[in-house]
Amino acid sequence: MKKIILSAIAVMAFGFTNAQSTRFGVKGGLNLSTVVGGDVEDTKSLVGFHVGGFAEIKVVEKFFIQPELLYSAQGTKFDGPFGEDFDTKLNYLNIPVLAKYYIVEKFSVEAGPQLGILLSAKADGEDIKDYTRSVDFGFNVGAGYNFTDNLSIGLRYTIGLSPISDKDIDNEDDYYDSAKNSNLALSLAYKF
Repeated sequence: MKKIILSAIAVMAFGFTNAQSTRFGVKGGLNLSTVVGGDVEDTKSLVGFHVGGFAEIKVVEKFFIQPELLYSAQGTKFDGPFGEDFDTKLNYLNIPVLAKYYIVEKFSVEAGPQLGILLSAKADGEDIKDYTRSVDFGFNVGAGYNFTDNLSIGLRYTIGLSPISDKDIDNEDDYYDSAKNSNLALSLAYKF
């Protein structure tokens, strides 16, 4: 945990040293998340939200690195045995680090890894944090559009790379065929 926090601080410190070519901002928006893979069946998307901050660090003319720190409410809905839905809610502190490229002045594409630290996990109101991995790895791809120099919108898809649970993972095949997070996020961002 200390290594994760120190890495995040190091990325932010790099941004401060390049302050003349770095912009900071806040963002928030909607999540449409579910769980995919493994023997997970009968899932539906769960609507959640995300909120946090970011730094846009200029590397060269159209290429930027964008580290973020986001609170993200994710999860899924399951069909219950008697036709009733129940929610599984997974709340994370997500730390994506994205490579961002401006194709034209206002339109950008982005991709990069993400580290998620589990804050809470509940299934139908019951705490399941003991059965859920405390760290989640994912990969992001997305695009953004700048309405003004300060205001932008973004659409991002995050696919989980690590299992949500340690249960029944005995070998490599179990690892790759396990339930993982899947999240589509629509964000509104403001840069200072």
